[in-house]
Amino acid sequence: MSAGGWSTARLGRMRDVLARHIAEGAAPGLVTLVSRRGETHAEVIGAQAFDGAPMRRDTIFRISSMTKPVIAVATMILVEECALRLDDPVDGLLPELADRRVLRRPDGPLEETVPAERPITVRDLLTFRMGFGLVPGSPGGHPALARAEELGLAMGPPKPATPHGPDEWLRRFGTLPLMRQPGEAWLYHTGSQVLGVLIARASGRPLEDFLRTRIFQPLGMKDTGFHVPPTERDRFAASYLADVTTGRPELYDAAEDGRWSRPPVFPDGGAGLVSTADDFLAFGRMLLAKGRYGAGERLLSRPAVELMTTDQLTPAQKAASGAAPGSWDHRGWGFGVQVVTGRDAIEAVPGRFGWDGGLGTSWASDPAEDLVAVLMTQRAQFPRFSPVHLDFWTLVYRAIDD
Repeated sequence: MSAGGWSTARLGRMRDVLARHIAEGAAPGLVTLVSRRGETHAEVIGAQAFDGAPMRRDTIFRISSMTKPVIAVATMILVEECALRLDDPVDGLLPELADRRVLRRPDGPLEETVPAERPITVRDLLTFRMGFGLVPGSPGGHPALARAEELGLAMGPPKPATPHGPDEWLRRFGTLPLMRQPGEAWLYHTGSQVLGVLIARASGRPLEDFLRTRIFQPLGMKDTGFHVPPTERDRFAASYLADVTTGRPELYDAAEDGRWSRPPVFPDGGAGLVSTADDFLAFGRMLLAKGRYGAGERLLSRPAVELMTTDQLTPAQKAASGAAPGSWDHRGWGFGVQVVTGRDAIEAVPGRFGWDGGLGTSWASDPAEDLVAVLMTQRAQFPRFSPVHLDFWTLVYRAIDD
């Protein structure tokens, strides 16, 4: 047993299983970091693309929805500085969202609406209870979401980035009715996009500026941002989606001239960041340490992190989400993170929190085990999770030996 409480033999078994998945073509390559009690174990396997250079520990990946917890932390920084208040309406800074109309039915015609019963709050955005978002298992089945696509708002699975800057994006979004009353249901994703605009307006700085100076620089996250500069592109991984018929990965976004090769018009707070395994390990460690980093410095207070990582949803809000039956039985949602509330798997330790990135990444921090783990691949997690993702988390917890 190592100083971190790891089984050396079982860590070796983890490498064998992950290497087999890469050899079988599940993804071109991967980087994993597992850290416990200050001891970190790394695996670097495969290549940055199927026809590319060898994978590196500092390879840069698109982290997609792992952007959401970063945006939540940025929001809580402003809450702690009293630039925002959790239960204040967002109308003052986001007048485009004042006087909302709400669909009579979530999937009903856009012209059949009623007035919103109350304004949208900062807390609503953090918990995805603003009344608008993605509905599991029904792509294109909601007129409001179809209209959002017509407006070029770039919602849903990976598509070309929106051509609209933050102000125009929000103006267009403000023409849509909400799908649910504010506070009524958990609806995924859109709240983080709106938070990105809110953070910029509340701080008086571009979103990428605020994230860089208030989060990335303090934590040493030097490779995290909304695009990859030309000087670093030799370590930027290609991105692949699984073919819906064959299941084989097909190129979605190239490293050299793809979507992340230039600064975006709209810095997407829901899914826009790129990062490395070590950068995100630093972020996960900060939250595990309840806001501390480095030699006793603080990004957030302990109470703020505890609030972020506590389930914020009522049973009714979970039931109204449209998720498959049983999805919420042992899971909840805090501010930008999923929270484990019950034990239904080896890795499901109550209190563990984290989130996945749909383009092939995953992270969790586990206070009970003093553990942070990060998985970075280039293989998208939909329409179903890859075998790499499914086995990684079992293998992490299997390697604990104390």
